Amino acid sequence: MKKRLYSKIPLSQTIVALCEAKGIHHVVISPGSRNAPLTIGFTENPEMHCYSIVDERCAAFLALGIAQQIQRPVGLICTSGSALLNYYPAISEAFYSDIPLVVLSADRPVERIDIGDGQTIRQKNVFDNHILYSANLYSEIVPETEVVDIKVKQKQHEAQKHNEREINLALNAAIQGNGPVHINVPFYEPLYDTISEPTISPKNIPVESIEHRISEQLYTNMLEEWNGAKQKLILIGVNHPDSIDQRWIDYLAKDPSVLVLTETTSNIHHHTHINCIDQLITSLNEEEFARLQPDVLLTFGGMVVSKRIKAFLRKYQPKVHWHVDEKKAYDTYFCLTEHIKMNPDKFLSDFLPNTRIIENDYKSYWISIREQRRLKHSEYVKKIQFTDLKAFESIFNLIPDAQMIQLSNSSTVRYAQLFSLNPTFKVFCNRGTSGIDGSTSTAIGAAVASGVPTTLLTGDLSFFYDSNGLWNNNIPSNFKIILINNGGGGIFRILPGKSESDNFSTYFETKHDLTAEQLCTMFHIGYAKADGLDTLEEEVKKLYNNNESPQLLEVFTPRKINDSVLIDYFKHFI
Repeated sequence: MKKRLYSKIPLSQTIVALCEAKGIHHVVISPGSRNAPLTIGFTENPEMHCYSIVDERCAAFLALGIAQQIQRPVGLICTSGSALLNYYPAISEAFYSDIPLVVLSADRPVERIDIGDGQTIRQKNVFDNHILYSANLYSEIVPETEVVDIKVKQKQHEAQKHNEREINLALNAAIQGNGPVHINVPFYEPLYDTISEPTISPKNIPVESIEHRISEQLYTNMLEEWNGAKQKLILIGVNHPDSIDQRWIDYLAKDPSVLVLTETTSNIHHHTHINCIDQLITSLNEEEFARLQPDVLLTFGGMVVSKRIKAFLRKYQPKVHWHVDEKKAYDTYFCLTEHIKMNPDKFLSDFLPNTRIIENDYKSYWISIREQRRLKHSEYVKKIQFTDLKAFESIFNLIPDAQMIQLSNSSTVRYAQLFSLNPTFKVFCNRGTSGIDGSTSTAIGAAVASGVPTTLLTGDLSFFYDSNGLWNNNIPSNFKIILINNGGGGIFRILPGKSESDNFSTYFETKHDLTAEQLCTMFHIGYAKADGLDTLEEEVKKLYNNNESPQLLEVFTPRKINDSVLIDYFKHFI
């Protein structure tokens, strides 16, 4: 058996030991020299799963995808300088999506900053606006001889104590707060020296367990509000699969005065829920909006995609709005009255058994409207030509059961809201900041961590933007990409005020003639293409029959009519 090695630098030993003690076992490493002590420490530890990713932006999103699935912190290691800044898009996504990341950035000692030394920037607190904790560690001198001055020993002892405390605080914040933290680690040279036994045994400060409870008075008031309300609306945003017990979903479905609205990313299904929100509310008139207006609005989960439901709730506000989340509550609808700091499943299990079912037609009326909308949806999609909308319908019908679906942002996640997806799917999307960057890397990280067959459904701009995400030796052989290539940013054609000018097509739509074929050749990914309904159905079936290597299916749709087809889709409900 190979003998384990340790970095000679105590600071590296401390970080690795405390990560292991706190159950952090996945680390994504980008190459560099200044981070060599950390790279040695983690890769030599048999408890660590280490991934080598050259592009730091892709590395951070890969880590995000892993953490999204294991729901534990994942480490990120980079060298000094601008490498660190490439982490920022994923860090901001992690911050707003409550995903724990631990950024470990190697740095020069403080006296080397801003003197013209190579590969140095001001790394301390660089992510301050989007981080749960910033730990700035002390650099350590590792003497070359065993004879050490007593003053040096004292400084080493003080540095070790400071560093242990800061590392503990940062790691505990990531675990407890479900978000990103940054540990800046300055190293003196030499960087590559190793030893066969550790020289330190750092103290592990346990993570404090905090359990929030509702006060008795608030609980009583909420029950009175709920039991007295004739119209209750529950809106569920981004939600991890299987996080809500099905019995509470079923309980809510039995109450005629409760209407549940879900999005694709909520991963919650019931035949009485309204799962295509925009399909329901787009064509409502003022009288119908007033009829939908709730007395009580209960929300949980993360960001909501639908702009229309946000506009509705801001205009037709409920008497009370409660948001249930252990960490935060956004006043998205400008009417938030209570932030219930609890796990949503725990809240429902405590609260619902004491609620009273009210008999009325609130739910049944809107379910009847939903059924009418579904018929009109089917009528419209059946008659249209091959476009984005038609392609998405076919794709969602053809994807086999039990897939993890990773959606890119912009048009893709919005089209997904228009269909009733297979309830065996587990659906994810980076909705924290809703950026198109990193979708491919996130999906690969999620596939690696979960072991579940995974399909990335992505648009062309998002795919090409993150094409370096394919520069990765860890992609599972059953990983699939379905790329909708409509030759530009199709979502901009739907927005008000667009024109057919050169200025619009160049700077907004960003028209292009790129395809993924050569990228797939370079990255050893199987490639196929489709440009019509018949070839699409044929190629999707082939896609899922080939699990010997990662596969990509590129679906070409017409650039100029997708927008009019989608606009007419919503007009069809009037």
